[in-house]
Amino acid sequence: MDRKEALQKIHEHVSKESLIDHMIATEAIMRGLAKKLGQDEEKWALTGLLHDIDYEQTADDPASHSLVGAEMLEKMGLDEEVTHAVKVHNEMHGIPRESLLDKALYAADPLSGLITAVAMVMPSKKLEDVKVSSIKKKFKDKAFARGASREQIKSCEELGLTLDEFFEIALEEMKKSAGDLGL
Repeated sequence: MDRKEALQKIHEHVSKESLIDHMIATEAIMRGLAKKLGQDEEKWALTGLLHDIDYEQTADDPASHSLVGAEMLEKMGLDEEVTHAVKVHNEMHGIPRESLLDKALYAADPLSGLITAVAMVMPSKKLEDVKVSSIKKKFKDKAFARGASREQIKSCEELGLTLDEFFEIALEEMKKSAGDLGL
């Protein structure tokens, strides 16, 4: 599946633009992580892009979120490594994150939300004005973007990255997608 097909599938299953933006932001971060870690950029980007394809469908049943998505992606022909990463990004299932792809998606998912929230409090509401220091400051403020799990973001260390490196990669890649994100 290529990106165009993935976006088509997303638009069939997801109606909220903010959720689609989150998925595109996660795609961008995953592409940057793949580049940094010498992994398959297209596979990692697609995993980030498709990871919440079932979110609206499972909104009233968080325990089924990501299990339904993994099943949907399997039926679409995505490989087991991708479907496993999607399945384990929801820690409610207690399935261990084993591969680098699993660990990357788990860490990237909340960081995309945190960086978006930082951009939204900038006077310009633009990613171009966000700095790593801004992300670090807001990361420390537990009341800011509460839904962005700090523990989950800190799991970037399992990838051999410091928080600063992770923030830098994520911000740089999200800035490349700023037009798609409206930021």
